[in-house]
Amino acid sequence: MTAVDPSVTGKGVPVTRRGRRRGETTVAVVARLAGVSAPTVSKVLNGHPGVAAETRQRVEQVLREQDYRRPDAVTQAPMLEVAFQALESHLAIEIMRGVAQVANARQLAVGFTETASGPGWLDHVLRRRPVAVIAVYGAAMRREHARLAASGIPLVALDPTGEPVHSVPSVGAANWNGGLTATRHLLELGHRRIAMIGGPPGFLAARARLDGYRAAMDAAGAEVDPSLLRSGTLSYEDGLRHGRALLALPTPPTAVFCCNDLLALGVYEAARRAGRRIPDDLSVVGFDDLEFARWSGPALTTVRQPLADMGAAAADLALTLATGTAPPRLRLELATTLIARASTAPPR
Repeated sequence: MTAVDPSVTGKGVPVTRRGRRRGETTVAVVARLAGVSAPTVSKVLNGHPGVAAETRQRVEQVLREQDYRRPDAVTQAPMLEVAFQALESHLAIEIMRGVAQVANARQLAVGFTETASGPGWLDHVLRRRPVAVIAVYGAAMRREHARLAASGIPLVALDPTGEPVHSVPSVGAANWNGGLTATRHLLELGHRRIAMIGGPPGFLAARARLDGYRAAMDAAGAEVDPSLLRSGTLSYEDGLRHGRALLALPTPPTAVFCCNDLLALGVYEAARRAGRRIPDDLSVVGFDDLEFARWSGPALTTVRQPLADMGAAAADLALTLATGTAPPRLRLELATTLIARASTAPPR
């Protein structure tokens, strides 16, 4: 991999160099200044466990103050790390596309890791010494943020599932407005008995979409029947399960707003098994606008999240933080858009 001069990127990100010039700091010097052994310094440098948090912070502080550079490291471009809960997520590809677009323009490498692999994922990330980390759909990550901050590595949360650490900047979509727009679309078609299949109650985006649904129903004077509100794991299987239960009600819904496109596909299958036609007997709206939404039969009406733009915005924010510049605000929300296709129609 080719080295990149910080002046080329314009962001001042450090580049590891081969060899050591006279007068440069050694592991022994760092150990002496930090009051620890050389093996302890090596553990910190390589992200290994077994070092007390206070000791790790002291060593990392000395490393920064002395501008330590590894003597044996191969020349490499600075790296931007993206941490996903699961890389096989249907959303991951679009997010990666946006991150890669920004990284390529700045001549940065991009690394990917899975947080679901276990608590050791951060040790591997610290070993790679990225210029910044983007955590996608992560929880609060207080402990991880503290360790990254101690290493001088900024963290950005992309659509966090839980309430993010107050000092961690985040990027997300306008989920409340998306829920409002989806439900308003169904109301304008004439539906009043509108079900919603949401996500886990602790998932911030799912809560915001549900609140948007409730706001639209309230504004239209439409009653929210508690039996029409379901929550699940944002999976096809839960869409099928809840869809079958909703269609088996004595007075089933005429429309269903799903918290994501996978749930909507599950409802499609539930309708097929119940002998209901979409949109003649049941209107369905999803959320995300993943690539398969337009290929569904019929093509799915859904709320588009600008996933690639969210990835790019998170990368821009992370690299701004890497230069020591404070962001203008801690939360950035990108607009969502209703994409009306063939799965919605007026009720019969």
